[in-house]
Amino acid sequence: MADFEFLQNPISKKWIIFSPRRAQRPDIANGIEPVCPFCPGKEANEREVYRIGGEKNDNNWKIRIIPNKFPFAPIHEVIIHSPDHDKNFAELPLPQVELILKTYRDRFKTHEKKGQVYIFHNRQKGGGESLPHPHTQLAVVPSHISLDLPRLAAPQEMAVATNGQIFKETSHFVIFCPHTSQWPDETWIAPKERGRAFGEIKDREISDLAFTLSRLIQILDLRHGNEFPFNFYIYPGGDWYLRIIPRVKVLGGFEVGTGIFVNTQDPKETIMFIKEHFENPNEEKIKSFHQASYHRGI
Repeated sequence: MADFEFLQNPISKKWIIFSPRRAQRPDIANGIEPVCPFCPGKEANEREVYRIGGEKNDNNWKIRIIPNKFPFAPIHEVIIHSPDHDKNFAELPLPQVELILKTYRDRFKTHEKKGQVYIFHNRQKGGGESLPHPHTQLAVVPSHISLDLPRLAAPQEMAVATNGQIFKETSHFVIFCPHTSQWPDETWIAPKERGRAFGEIKDREISDLAFTLSRLIQILDLRHGNEFPFNFYIYPGGDWYLRIIPRVKVLGGFEVGTGIFVNTQDPKETIMFIKEHFENPNEEKIKSFHQASYHRGI
């Protein structure tokens, strides 16, 4: 049996991926956690498709990419953020976060002509993380498969889409929480220079994005507690953006059954909270956060 199969409902025309083999993967949500396969010392155990730092099979690396052993797409890669088993975006030094984002860009450009390049990150069990060593996944979905993802408003739609919207701007990005957010504290990061695929992001934008993403996760950690569950993804089409989805609620029967989400958090309040802490974060809380990370052995 193949590892996966794309199936389309003949009535609704919606797609699913049939992948029984993925039920065999290690999953911390089910209490199945092996000795970490992503930590240094395991390099020879997995075929490596890309790395930054060191030589083949040694442990002197900064980032590694290996094929997903339980794929659900023709190309499905695991991007291991660093040798550190515990540090992630909010704790890693900014140069390492920049390196992660540059790796995203490089792998996007490597695969962009092969299909729809979908880059996504899961954190914690509530965010669908199956192994706790920080990593991101990249899946290339065939071009004929329709992805049901929101897009950015086109320039001619902006007046309607942003009516009453509150923004936070950086040098190269706009941070906002859409009126139609599906999740409490859902946050989007969109480049000011529009109409490009993610592979066209410039180095100076990556530096800005590294700081912005790290700071937003720190702020949301302050709001929801350290290591709250979330996902983010990078829109795979043109006119890219990054969407952070805190997984701080459980979907109810109405939402699952109808596909209509009930958002109990005012997006305006979320962006005001972000603006309050973005430039002048509560240093004592941030300091306490990092001290707690240190004492946990991060």
